[in-house]
Amino acid sequence: MSLRPITDRALAPVTHGFFTRAGGVSTGLFDSLNCGPGSGDAPAAVTENLARAAAALGTAPARLVTLHQTHSARCLTLDAAPALPRPRADAMVTATPGLALGVLTADCMAVLFADRAAGVAGAAHAGWKGALAGVLEATLDAMEGLGAQRSRVAAVIGPCIGPQAYEVGPEFVTRFCDDDPGNARFFAPGAGDRALFDLPGFGLHRLRRARVGAAHWTGHCTWSDPARFFSWRRTCQNGQADYGRLLSAILL
Repeated sequence: MSLRPITDRALAPVTHGFFTRAGGVSTGLFDSLNCGPGSGDAPAAVTENLARAAAALGTAPARLVTLHQTHSARCLTLDAAPALPRPRADAMVTATPGLALGVLTADCMAVLFADRAAGVAGAAHAGWKGALAGVLEATLDAMEGLGAQRSRVAAVIGPCIGPQAYEVGPEFVTRFCDDDPGNARFFAPGAGDRALFDLPGFGLHRLRRARVGAAHWTGHCTWSDPARFFSWRRTCQNGQADYGRLLSAILL
């Protein structure tokens, strides 16, 4: 089975891909393109999956950078692939051709950024914690440090959990509304005291408020499409012990 990454014309002609779970060598819960070193999958399988993704992007495995993600707002500026262990951060930017920036998700937002004119790219892992803490804005700040202009930046949110599937409790709603009462518009009524949170809608709001040139979501929900995407929440609801991670990457 071949790799079938999702691409978006807003980022073209910059090489990029929101990879699905197709085209890898992992088995069982991790079938098949699990790219998460932090999972319980066989390390050799994860290494092979990352090598296949790198090849699909047109770069060497050593030039595909991923992070030890911590749901923070920390963004790194890179001119080369960092040494192991993977640095602890949730976003990266670069102006170095041939360096692929990759983030790993399984319901959180993977956001790829490009200013084609400046030759600057970025990638961010943004769950609710990171998005609320400002990881998207931190990525744009770092891109500007390399010569990008926000008005030229295209930012695309890849497959993530959709608003119909992200059920949260009242304390979650309170946290967002205490930060900004306007955030109430990203919640819809759920069952009982539950609410449904629009994570990609919130991400788009943060990006547009930061005045990027273009921002949109690919429209793919990870929870509702198990054939194509890994989902942490779906795994928990099914009582499974572990889950795979999807790779999203961009290469200048």
